Amino acid sequence: MGTGEAPQTSRDRTDRPVSARLLTVPNVLSLLRLLALPLYLWLLVEGELGWAGLLLVLSGLTDWLDGTIARRFGQVSRLGQLLDPIADRLYIATTLLSLAWFGIVPWWLVVVLVARDAFILAMAPLVRHHRLPIPPVHFVGKAATFNLLGAFPLLLFGHLDGWWQVPALALGWSMAWWGTVLYWITGFVYAWQVRAMVRRRRELQV
Repeated sequence: MGTGEAPQTSRDRTDRPVSARLLTVPNVLSLLRLLALPLYLWLLVEGELGWAGLLLVLSGLTDWLDGTIARRFGQVSRLGQLLDPIADRLYIATTLLSLAWFGIVPWWLVVVLVARDAFILAMAPLVRHHRLPIPPVHFVGKAATFNLLGAFPLLLFGHLDGWWQVPALALGWSMAWWGTVLYWITGFVYAWQVRAMVRRRRELQV
């Protein structure tokens, strides 16, 4: 049992050390992404579509940076493993709802993406009942987030007059479609992972 002191580090599923530190560069970037949400909404309400789109671009860069820094410099933390996906989900949800409210994206896209999250949440009682760990983030999920976070600012820029309007809308909708498809694929991957873990638990109990 050792000395009874809580360990400061553990290992994730890729055998990288996971620390209990709170103040890390990736965690700060995730927190800044969350704090930028009210500013983004204010810019959108004021009709500053260009600045709102630029803020979304910067937020997307922080999403890429926090994961890259965490892996490359050994700053993977338990807080970061919770904070990063929460920041991603809140950013996607807030951006999607606000863009639909201002008529930049259709409401059916909101329904399709929210339905995927509802599909994931429906498995929560099963996960809690069997005390299952949270499955690791799949690379397809990262690709889905990248496409969606990239699509939203492009769709905003596509509503500003200029030579960039048509290419921004074309690329933005392409990324939105790919992101939506990949978003649902990750939902099915998650369901498969949960099903496999439940089966293993039941086999161990026999």
